[in-house]
Amino acid sequence: MTNRKLIAGNWKMNGSLAANEALLDALLQGVGAPGCDVAVCVPAPYLAQVQGRVAGSPIALGAQDVSAQPQGAFTGEQSAAMLNDFGVRYAIVGHSERRQYHGESDEVVAAKTAAALARGITPIVCVGETLAEREAGRTEEVVKRQLAAVIHVNGHCISEIVVAYEPVWAIGTGKTASPEQAQSVHAVLRAQLHHAASEHAAGIRILYGGSMNAANAAELLGQPDIDGGLIGGASLKAPDFLQIIAAAR
Repeated sequence: MTNRKLIAGNWKMNGSLAANEALLDALLQGVGAPGCDVAVCVPAPYLAQVQGRVAGSPIALGAQDVSAQPQGAFTGEQSAAMLNDFGVRYAIVGHSERRQYHGESDEVVAAKTAAALARGITPIVCVGETLAEREAGRTEEVVKRQLAAVIHVNGHCISEIVVAYEPVWAIGTGKTASPEQAQSVHAVLRAQLHHAASEHAAGIRILYGGSMNAANAAELLGQPDIDGGLIGGASLKAPDFLQIIAAAR
């Protein structure tokens, strides 16, 4: 496993052929030889467009979801094999928006993780607590439960995953966990991974995914257990995304 940090942009449901072209032009012009791994996780209709643009560049292609099913009568779903056809390197799994709006359970997230791993795609497994859960003092309980489901199904294959801690109360709200708050949860997750796969735990990257931006990236990325970022809104602004990438060297 690499110790290089990972900065992954999550475009969410944003973009158009023209807007994507302009954003990728700016990113490819400015990214140079980054001191970290870089990915963009794009809406499914744009996988082919972005695959063509980032081929041979330091920017890897990511998807925003993957089906737990290999194929068949699952209208609207994309299998890991299909994503693999497009050279997808990463797939976001269990994002809080999928859990909230699509009712994805811990078990579904674990199955999607397994499906991605089976096709050589690195799942970015999202865990995180709501504001109500944090205020009730349940942060550690919630994130450990979410990660435990993935560990239970995937066993020692978890050495191949990326974990993203995304406090739900800090996504798209402009609120951010303080570096100390984020680090404390990352340390809990690292200890849990160490218990499950002791020899690989140090190499499993744990990203922070709660409104990381150009202004706070350096301080967050300086924490000992924060190995990168899952970037939402700031990944749609080339100067901001490039600044975060620069902070991850």
